[in-house]
Amino acid sequence: MAKQLTSEQTLAIEWLAKPRKGGKTYEEIAKMCGVTARTLENWRKDATFDAEFKRAIIRDNSAKLPELVDSLSTIAIRDGNAAMAKLALQISGLLTDKIEVETKDSGGTDVEALRQRIEALKQRSESGE
Repeated sequence: MAKQLTSEQTLAIEWLAKPRKGGKTYEEIAKMCGVTARTLENWRKDATFDAEFKRAIIRDNSAKLPELVDSLSTIAIRDGNAAMAKLALQISGLLTDKIEVETKDSGGTDVEALRQRIEALKQRSESGE
C-alpha cells in the first residue's frame, strides 16, 4: 500500500507545482505548511511526495503540452537547435534510443556437436595438450 501524504504535504505540493512556486519562496511555503524549510526539503526527497509532485505538474500543465510540442520544431529549425530537433523527433517516435536487432536462425546449428567439441576442448585443456 502506498504511503499517504499529509494535508501539509498536499498543500506544499500545490504551491511547489505552480510556475515560480506561485510567487512564494521556499520558506514561505514551509511556513504556510507549518514546517521548516528543511522539512520541506526532506519531503522533496521522499518518493511518494516526489511522485505526487510530478503528477501535479503534469495535471496543471497538460493543457499547454500541445503548444509546447508544436514549438519544438520551430525552435529547432529557427535556432538550429539540435537538442530541440532530437526531442521533437523522439516525441514523434521517429528517433528512439532503442535499437532492434533481428536475427535469423536457419535451424542448422548442431547444438549437440558444439557440446561435444566444447567437452573435447576441456579435456584437452585439462590434460595439458
